[in-house]
Amino acid sequence: MKKDFDSSKILNSVALGIFTVDMDWNIKYFNDEAEKITGFTKKEALGRKCYEIFRTELCHKGCYLRIAMETGSKIVKVRNRILNRKNKEIPVDITVSILQDGEGKIIGGVESFQDDSVRVILEKEIHGLYSFGDIIGKDERIVRIFDLLSTVARTNAPVLLLGETGTGKDIFARAVHNASTRRDGPFIKVNCAALPSQLLESELFGYKKGAFTDAKRDKLGRFQMAEGGTIFLDEIGELSHDLQAKLLQVLDEKEFYPLGSTRPVRVNVRVIASTNRKLSNMTLEKAFRQDLYYRLRVVEVEIPPLRERSADVPLLVDHFLAEQARIMGKEIKGVTSDFMGVLLNYPYPGNVRELRNIIEHAMILHRGDKMDKDLLPLYLFEKKDSFPLPSSYDIDIGTKQQLSYKEKEKEKILKALRTHGWRRSATSMDLRMNRTTLWRKMKKYNLQNTN
Repeated sequence: MKKDFDSSKILNSVALGIFTVDMDWNIKYFNDEAEKITGFTKKEALGRKCYEIFRTELCHKGCYLRIAMETGSKIVKVRNRILNRKNKEIPVDITVSILQDGEGKIIGGVESFQDDSVRVILEKEIHGLYSFGDIIGKDERIVRIFDLLSTVARTNAPVLLLGETGTGKDIFARAVHNASTRRDGPFIKVNCAALPSQLLESELFGYKKGAFTDAKRDKLGRFQMAEGGTIFLDEIGELSHDLQAKLLQVLDEKEFYPLGSTRPVRVNVRVIASTNRKLSNMTLEKAFRQDLYYRLRVVEVEIPPLRERSADVPLLVDHFLAEQARIMGKEIKGVTSDFMGVLLNYPYPGNVRELRNIIEHAMILHRGDKMDKDLLPLYLFEKKDSFPLPSSYDIDIGTKQQLSYKEKEKEKILKALRTHGWRRSATSMDLRMNRTTLWRKMKKYNLQNTN
């Protein structure tokens, strides 16, 4: 005997969120996948206005479902963003159509939607479409950096990003570009540590045919490729003195000579540079041109390492777990206190990048229960003293003993205070630290002039 199919079971089995509304925008149907994507249960959604559940920017102006119901048309695969129950923005791919009764009268609308997060994540990684909203952090210094760079982005001022490897200098640079008036222009990244200086010069400035034996034709340099946009010079501290001089010419005169050329090339580019080295110390040692340093540091920002903003670790863990769960198609039932405890007590010498890799490792091993500490890499359980901090940020205090971060910070501040005769203004400038922050840390470490 032929059995009838239960339409609700069929709609609940598809990997699409589906809901319907009547002519007054009341939700009449809400399937299982809609619950999963939005975080709202059927009981909570049914009978509510659709704009109360989805809360998109288009709900009250430009709603695709409204357009379909007013025109009787079908709109296929358009992008939108909704807010889930936890007020997190979820990119979705939607298709909308009308519902009709037996006489052809429009009685409502139906919308199917699919979580589009994986495409958005991959698209951002491939094309560098990052914004300040993609940078996770509530630490006071990170918030100040957001405020500063969002203002600076609208100008053409050079920006110098300082910070240890893995702190996200690349993403900050791309966010500045994408928030600027140059956003429609190219963003060209150059790793200054990846090539020897001879090759790097031709990469940056190009060359003319015949400039050297293998120069069979003209080649554009990265500066010319960045015309009208931004060039990001990563690891700027690795530039040779000759290239430093040529870069200074570009910043000062907006022009340069390609290899083998007798005519200058004018360029209109914004320069963002980054380094994990202390350029101020390098200028004192004559390893980096002081005039170039001052030219690059029109706006100088030091991104704090993750160990200095432990309050951001839970936020980043939550973000990376959700990101990796979407990419791998897995569900997370939560994390144990032991799992989070290990992550909160680790110093992260590799910073945010290392935390992301740790979460990816755990997600690969995850099999459906809560995330527990047995999913974490074994090296996280080693003694803390065995975790070396980046050498470029070590403090020379005449001892080979590896100090904790707090001890290092205390010694660094004390050394600077003594160097500047306990003058807070000079000390805060040397440490690139706000005077209020310096005063707070002096209180924290009980640092006072006893002479």
